Amino acid sequence: MKHLLTTLLACTAALLTGCDKPAGGSGTPAAGAGAKGTIGVSLLTLDNPFFKVIGDNITSEGKKHGYETIVVSGDKDVAKQSNQIKDFIVKKVSAIVLSPCDSKSIVPVIQEANAAGIPVFTVDIPCNEPGVKIVTQITTDNYGGGKEGAQAMIEALGEAGGKIAVLHFKQAESCQLRVKGFTEVIDAHNASGLAKIDIVTELESGGAKDLGYKAAEDALQAHSDLRGIFAINDPAALGARAALEKAGKEQQVVIVGFDGQPEGKQAIKDGKIYADPIQFPDKMGAQIVDSIIRHSKGETLPPQILIPTRLYRKADAMKDPELK
Repeated sequence: MKHLLTTLLACTAALLTGCDKPAGGSGTPAAGAGAKGTIGVSLLTLDNPFFKVIGDNITSEGKKHGYETIVVSGDKDVAKQSNQIKDFIVKKVSAIVLSPCDSKSIVPVIQEANAAGIPVFTVDIPCNEPGVKIVTQITTDNYGGGKEGAQAMIEALGEAGGKIAVLHFKQAESCQLRVKGFTEVIDAHNASGLAKIDIVTELESGGAKDLGYKAAEDALQAHSDLRGIFAINDPAALGARAALEKAGKEQQVVIVGFDGQPEGKQAIKDGKIYADPIQFPDKMGAQIVDSIIRHSKGETLPPQILIPTRLYRKADAMKDPELK
């Protein structure tokens, strides 16, 4: 009887232990799949649906191939993100994926991961700083997307041209590339002798609705005759739209956003945003896992894999089955 009781207690303990989940884990290998390790993912923010789609797709694709995944939010705080990566290093994850909160300030902790022999990948936001080893960078062609955004602005303003504002998020290298591409096309347009489009202000939007609202408000106060706004993502664009509606200038000012989130696409269909160069975060998540697997097999990957954007206007939104 004593032996039977001991056996039952041991089995119960084993069952309870089997119910424990990895701390912070958001994915578990499929039943029967051999666990290949853990992918540690630190994204810029999970408040933005775009990054949640990336995280969800890394998790689901990783699970198909026997990887557990830990997805955390850096909350746009480089110190917090650095601690998250340090934690991944302590956990001895198989790979680290990050969208840097600040590409320059994150360098020391990437170097720690390099020293620990853990491969590092970036998604959406690259890190092109010297002194770090990144296996590959999966990102939207942000520079090309910025150019598409400028073409949409030129199209929207037509022969009248006018003053426009840029709502930036300067700490993200991806947004720097968007604004660079946008500005270059606007400059080329102006040099051609057509109706001038004058970028009169460049304001920080934080890539968020509340700060986008405040930035658009400030732009309108400084330039009552504003004709256009280029926002570096959909949350900032939607915040700007709310500011225009409050000021009664939604008919005067056109907005070009960037992303193609469901809420942004709906706003395009409803005529609240003119157009978006849309991104494909689902493809980015899947491409990250594919790159991790290829690297683990000894393949040499290109330093950067660019995923093109596509300009999405109201005509596209009207045919989009995912919109109401």
